[in-house]
Amino acid sequence: MQMMVTTTDRFDANRDRILRISAELFAKNGYHATGVAALSDAVKLGRGALYHYIGSKEALLYEICKTQVDAMNTHAQGVMIADYSAEALLGEMARGLLRNIADHRNEWGVFFRDYSALTGDRRDEVFAARERYESYWRQALDRGVKAGVLRHTPELLVKGILGMLNYTYLWFEPDGKVSPEELADFFMDILFQGIR
Repeated sequence: MQMMVTTTDRFDANRDRILRISAELFAKNGYHATGVAALSDAVKLGRGALYHYIGSKEALLYEICKTQVDAMNTHAQGVMIADYSAEALLGEMARGLLRNIADHRNEWGVFFRDYSALTGDRRDEVFAARERYESYWRQALDRGVKAGVLRHTPELLVKGILGMLNYTYLWFEPDGKVSPEELADFFMDILFQGIR
């Protein structure tokens, strides 16, 4: 039986392609240094057709940033309700984050370097999503403290942990000898030695 491709399917496929190619260009050249003409050339669409899919260059940046942080919030929310010990929970969160960064390196490069270029509600939404993700990490650490397996840590530790994990997009080669999950386990082992 042949699947019928709808107009919506084609639109979504083209939009996903535009997001992927735009993330590559923004990661390579920077958001501000990438013009709409370069985007049009790269995706092989005229400006009018490109705007039909993205609305504006800032809307494109917003989609690139929000999609990944939303994916991580969904992952964190899912593991938070699972029956994990505190250390296993933190390990699952770290593995999920490093896998996502490895699979979406360009998008995370754009996020970390350019999300502050967002304005108004878009900026507020991405900031709020980032804060929500950090709160899941704090909750996981607090769960370990309540269970008596982790010692109390300062609020800023979450930023330190996420800094350690997030900036792997700059140097980690996911096709190398160590998988993203193995690297996450290594990082978490070091962390647990310090806060058990």
